[in-house]
Amino acid sequence: MASSDPVYLRVVADIRRQIVDGSLPPGAPIPSRAQLTRKYNVGETAARHALRVLAAEGLIVGRVGSGHYVRARPALTPLHRWRFPDHAAPFGADLQTQGSRVTWDWRAEQVEATADIAHRLHLAESTPLTRTRYVFRGDGRPVQLAVSYEPAEFAETTPEDPPRGLIARLSSSGVKITEIVEQVSSRVPEPDEIDALDLPAGVHVLHVERTHWAGDRPVETSDIVIPGDRFRLVYSHSLHP
Repeated sequence: MASSDPVYLRVVADIRRQIVDGSLPPGAPIPSRAQLTRKYNVGETAARHALRVLAAEGLIVGRVGSGHYVRARPALTPLHRWRFPDHAAPFGADLQTQGSRVTWDWRAEQVEATADIAHRLHLAESTPLTRTRYVFRGDGRPVQLAVSYEPAEFAETTPEDPPRGLIARLSSSGVKITEIVEQVSSRVPEPDEIDALDLPAGVHVLHVERTHWAGDRPVETSDIVIPGDRFRLVYSHSLHP
């Protein structure tokens, strides 16, 4: 680390290393600010900044009146992205097979395409769309957010409760889905996502940009947000001779 770096980063780097290599296992106490100042020969401010950075990275958690501890590493639940492609809620169906009680809320509304969504759907900006927002819960806990966009022409005039799967619904209108494309990235959550998913400090989210294609036409696109500390995405592809 360069000598010009803030002194607290030296503390952060050393504690982070100990957590990563297992020297400080999950649940182990982190030295107090006073102990950090003596051990690393730094000031009170540097020790406080170091603890804040480690907490923001999700490596440690603070307990009122007790200090800081190495955060436990939860086992990640696998999400099989292609197991239930035509279910009204593929995510919910997959979790149900793993023993979770899954519920979800949704709200549909008519909007105009923003520049980004218009580009993804190969439409002109301001084209009428149906936007549907979903909140999924597993055993009562929020576990996924999703926002779906599709041309208003495909919207159901009398929406079913619960709604039909997209593939079946479009097929009944003569539109055959031929491909589903997903792009996955990790990012820092937005403030409203932190609240909606009840995310601890330092946790990133998995962002899945999913688009359904009918031939060379994109007919639906979604932004799906999943807590990165609870799930891992699983993709499988069948190979036919």
